[in-house]
Amino acid sequence: MGELETQPRRWAYVGVGCLMAVVGLIGGGMIAVLVAKVVGAIRGCMPDQETGAPCGWSTYWTWGARTGLLLLPAAVLWRMRRAEKRHPTSSNTETG
Repeated sequence: MGELETQPRRWAYVGVGCLMAVVGLIGGGMIAVLVAKVVGAIRGCMPDQETGAPCGWSTYWTWGARTGLLLLPAAVLWRMRRAEKRHPTSSNTETG
């Protein structure tokens, strides 16, 4: 019976982890492009005339996206597990 109770929880972790991986990838990349814009302004680098993209934005986006891809799901899953350890019976209560 214990195995049946933990199986849906694993799928919840997979679902939340995958969703947060996509959000982290995009969000981390966007924040990194903002950092690239600030660094470019400090260095005096002119953005691309046609698109307005900051100098070296692809390098910043790549590293920011990688960081977000790993950190956001890890942080969310860590918080989920921490909350379950605090209140172990709140998510498993069944009446009847």
